This record gives sequence, structure tokens and C-alpha cells, in this order.
Amino acid sequence: MRRITVEAPAKINLTLDVVGRRKDGYHDIETVMHQIDLCDYVTVELIPETLEVRTNNPDLPGGPGNLAFKAAQVMKEHLGIKTGFRISIEKNIPLSSGLAGGSTDAAAVMKAIKFLLGLEIDGRHLNELGSRVGSDVVFCLEGATAIARGRGELLTPVICRNGLELVLINSGFPVSTAQIFDLIDGEKLTDRPDSAQMARALEEGNLDKIVLALGNVMEQVTIKLYPELQKLKDDLIKQGARGVMMSGSGPTVFGIFSGAESADQAFGRMLSIYPGTFRASSYRGSGVV
Repeated sequence: MRRITVEAPAKINLTLDVVGRRKDGYHDIETVMHQIDLCDYVTVELIPETLEVRTNNPDLPGGPGNLAFKAAQVMKEHLGIKTGFRISIEKNIPLSSGLAGGSTDAAAVMKAIKFLLGLEIDGRHLNELGSRVGSDVVFCLEGATAIARGRGELLTPVICRNGLELVLINSGFPVSTAQIFDLIDGEKLTDRPDSAQMARALEEGNLDKIVLALGNVMEQVTIKLYPELQKLKDDLIKQGARGVMMSGSGPTVFGIFSGAESADQAFGRMLSIYPGTFRASSYRGSGVV
């Protein structure tokens, strides 16, 4: 086999707390991450020597500034791979949206290369290489649901008994994660979430407790910069969402609904107002298309 296509699912943060700033300039976080079935599709093809990245989104860089390119580069350098790769990305996840679109594409590339070349590399080694590419790449390699600590690379798996039914709204403008982290250092953070409480609620499958455990300290910074995000949250509540929150550093907000029917109805109404509206559920796919 010389070519394979892999699903690259987005993630949402069900909790997100910034614990502190490290000496290396990064921040330590604690967050519950959850994969959803809003997916990019990443095709990797074996070619001689070079690395190429193609995408259907003209705003996405094709060279070293693309995490998918960087992922292939890291694997070539650290594993002594001589062959080249042509990477084609069908982007469905909005750029700079707080949904780990770049990280999940990178993870998909790493999985594809491992499969295509039959590499005998265990999960720990692959995760270590993934951490060199980006903070969220390790979670995207492991998938499902997990508490992530450190820069996001230290994972504790969480059982999610029932799937979540979601409507997401992306406002259409990018938010710089680095800028939000810089601004959060000067904030007095309040209402810090409890990731262990969220993990218990997911394991129980108790939607009431899941909604109560939602929390993201970055909201107070991002919504100060972009107050229109609060209206998106309010509108989702008006459409019947049981709980609403911003994912990551934003600007995507999501609503959790009681079931598929209520989520479908809200999606139809919100899409007529906000073009960047997406319907999603918990990811249950196998990864390979």
C-alpha cells in the first residue's frame, strides 16, 4: 500500500484550567479533552524523498508552518525515514478555533506513516515524537476522552459512558492561543473547574453533573477581547442547550443538548443565523477511511 486516508477528529475541552507558568515559558494546564466527529480527512502518499502538503483551504500554510508537515519531518528525522510523503488535507475543522485542527492533522499524519511503512514503534515512543510537534498532538494520537496535564501531553484516560450531542458555533475570526496565554497571566482567575469531577460525571453518564462541571478559565480573557462570544453562548441556551462553553482559547463555543433530536433542531435554527455552525457528536470512528 502506498496511500492511506485517515480521519482527523476535532476535540473540545470540557474543562480547562491554567495551573501556572513554567520556567520554559509554557503554561501548565489541567483539562478534560473529548474527541468529536467533526473531522478533517488526511491522505498520505509515499513519494521519493520530498515532503509536500496540499489543502483545500488557501489560508492554511503548506510548508514547515503546518503541523502536518512538521509531524512528517519529525518522524523522518528521528526514525531515519528516507522516503518522502505527499500529504493532502481536506479541512473541515475551522482554523485557529480551539478545536485542535492542526494537532489532529499532525496526529493523523503520524498514524498514516506508521501504517504505510509498517513501523514497529510503540505508543509511548510515538507520543514522545508527537509532543515535539505540538502540545495537543499526544491527545489526538490517543483519542477518546482524557484528563490532560502539563502542557497537555500527560494523559489520564477517562471513560465516557454516553456520547454527547453538540452544536458548535465558530465566529469566523481566529484567536491566538499564545496571546490568550500571555493575557491570562495578569488575570485573577475565578470559578476554576474540577477536572476530576468532570471525569466522574462522564463515567457515570450523568448529563446534569456533566453540565455542572463545565468550566474554562480562558473564557474570561477571550470574551473580554471578543464580547460577541457571550451572545453565541446565550443564543445556544435559548435554543435549548443544557450547558454551553468555549473550547480551548476560543473562539468556538459549543452547547450540549439532551439528545440528538433537540441538537438537530437547534443546529438548523442556528445555521440560519451563523454560517459557522456545526452539528457534532462524540467521536466513535476507527480512524481509517
